[in-house]
Amino acid sequence: MSALDWVVLLGTLATIVGYGIWKARGQQDMARYLRGGNQDKWHTIGLSVMATQASAITFLSMPGQAYQDGMRFIQFYFGLPLAMIVLSVVFLPRYFQLRVFTAYEFLETRFDRKTRQLTAFLFLLQRGLSAGITIYAPAIILSSVLGWPFRLTCLGIGGVVIVYTVVGGARAVSQTQKQQMLVMLGGMVVAFVLVVARLPADVSFGNALHIAGTLGKLEALDLSVDPSARYTLWSGLLGGFFLSMAYFGTDQSQVQRYLGARSTTESRLGLLFNGLVKIPMQSLILFVGVMVFVFYQFNAPPVFFNQAELERAKHTAFAGKLAALERAHTDAFEHKRTEIWRLDQALQRHDAASIVTGEQRVRAAELASSTIRMEARQTIAQALPDANTKDTDYIFLSFVMRNLPRGLVGLLLVVIFCAAMSAVAGELSALASTTVVDFYRCSVRKDASDAHYVRAAKWFTAGWGVLAVLFATFASLLDNLIQAVNILGSLFYGTILGIFLMAFSRYAVRGTAVFLAAIAAETIVVSVFVGTNISFLWYNVIGCVSVVLLATLLQIALPRPRLRD
Repeated sequence: MSALDWVVLLGTLATIVGYGIWKARGQQDMARYLRGGNQDKWHTIGLSVMATQASAITFLSMPGQAYQDGMRFIQFYFGLPLAMIVLSVVFLPRYFQLRVFTAYEFLETRFDRKTRQLTAFLFLLQRGLSAGITIYAPAIILSSVLGWPFRLTCLGIGGVVIVYTVVGGARAVSQTQKQQMLVMLGGMVVAFVLVVARLPADVSFGNALHIAGTLGKLEALDLSVDPSARYTLWSGLLGGFFLSMAYFGTDQSQVQRYLGARSTTESRLGLLFNGLVKIPMQSLILFVGVMVFVFYQFNAPPVFFNQAELERAKHTAFAGKLAALERAHTDAFEHKRTEIWRLDQALQRHDAASIVTGEQRVRAAELASSTIRMEARQTIAQALPDANTKDTDYIFLSFVMRNLPRGLVGLLLVVIFCAAMSAVAGELSALASTTVVDFYRCSVRKDASDAHYVRAAKWFTAGWGVLAVLFATFASLLDNLIQAVNILGSLFYGTILGIFLMAFSRYAVRGTAVFLAAIAAETIVVSVFVGTNISFLWYNVIGCVSVVLLATLLQIALPRPRLRD
C-alpha cells in the first residue's frame, strides 16, 4: 500500500474510534453502559442495526459470491422487511414495557429461570463462535493479500474493538457504528462507480449488463422447491423470515441496539428503516460483484484469486502442472474475450441472429474457462492438502488491490475494517450484557451496586474479546465465509425463535414444557445439519416449528404442577 492509503486507513479509523469514545464518556450506571442511556434517535438505531449485521464478511464475501453465483443470494433477505414489521408490532412494545437489559429477561417473567438461561446460553454459544469468525474472516484475507502477519492482524482488529467497547459500552458501539455504516455505504458506492469506469470505453453499461445476464449473473429469482437448493424464493421468504425474526428479535447483539432508543417510536422507525434499506444495500454489494465479473471478461483474471496459496503450490512438485493450467487459462480467456467482443458488436448492431449465436459461444467459452479454474483448485488441493481452495472471498479485495488508484485502496480497506469492528463491537457488548444480566447478576451476585455490575460488564467484554481473538487465530476457514456465519446462526436461531414465540403466544404453556421442547428441537436441527443436504435456511423453520409443536404436546402430556413452575 502507498503512504496515502495508510493515511486514509489509519486516519479514518482513528477519527471514528475517537468520536465514539468521546460521545460515550461518563458511563457510570448499568442503564447508560448497557443501553446507552436511551439517547439514540431512529437513524442511529437503523444504521447501528445494519452495521452490526454487515460485518467485514459481507463486504469481502458477497461480491465474490455474486462473481461466482450472480444475484441469487439476494433472495436470502426477502423475508426481512416483513419480519421488521412483526417485530415492531409484537416484540418491541413488550421489551420497552418491561425495561429489560436483555431479551432473555422477558423469558423468566413468562416462563422460569431455567428457560431464560438455556436461551441465553444458546445465544452465548453461537454468538461467541460468530465473533471469532467475524475477526478471522477479514484477518485471514487481509493478511494473505497484504502480506501482514495473520495473528497480528487478528490482534489489531480485536484489540481496537475491545478498547473502545470496554471504555464506552453500548453508547460507544452505536455511535461508532453510525459513522462506520456511512463509510461502508459510501465506500461501496465508490467501488461500484470505479469498477464501471474501468470497463472498456466502447462497452456501454447496457451491453455490460447483457453480458452479465448471458452468463447467468443477473438471475435473482429461483422458483425451485428443492429443499437442498441453497437460495430460492421460497427459502428466502419463509426461511429468511424466520431467520430475521430470530436474529433481530431475539439476538441480544441486535436487541441491544434498539433498546437504546429514546422511545418505542424511535426504535420502530429504526427497524423499519433497516427493512427498507437492507435489500437495496445488499443488492448494491452483490451488483458490485457482478460488475467485477464483467470487468474480468475484458481484463485477464488470475487462475486462482488467493495468490498466496497459488505461490505456495508453485513451490511443490505440481509447479509444472500449475504453469500449464495458467497458460491454458490465459488462452481460454483470450478466446472468451474475443467472443464477448463479437457479442458486444452484435448488440450495438441490434443483430438478433448474431446475438443469439454470440450468447451461445460466450457461454461455451465461460464453461471452458471455469473448468480450467476448477482443475487449478483441485491441483492446489493435491499440492497443499491443508490449503483453502475456496478463493471466492479473495476476489473483491484482489480487484481492489490490483486496479484502484492510491488513496482509494485505503478507502476500501477502511470499509472492510469498519465492517469488522462494527460487527465485533456489537457482538462483544451483547455477549457481556447477557453474561452479566442473565447469569452473573441473576445467579452469582444478586445484590451488588450498579458500579460493580458496570465493572463486571467491562471485564466480561474484555474476556469475550480475548476469547474471540483466540478463536480467530486458531479457526479453520469454512467454505464461503458469509455462508459459514449464516449456517452457524441458523443452527440455533430457529430454536431460540420458537421459545420466544411461545412466550409471546397466549397459550398456557409452562416453562418446563418449553425447556424440554427447546432441547429436543436443537437436537433435531443438529441432526438435520449432520445427516441431510437440506439448505441451512430451512433449519430456522425446523427449529422454530419443532419447539412450538413439541412444547404444546409436552404441556398436554406433563402433569400439571400445583404451583406455577
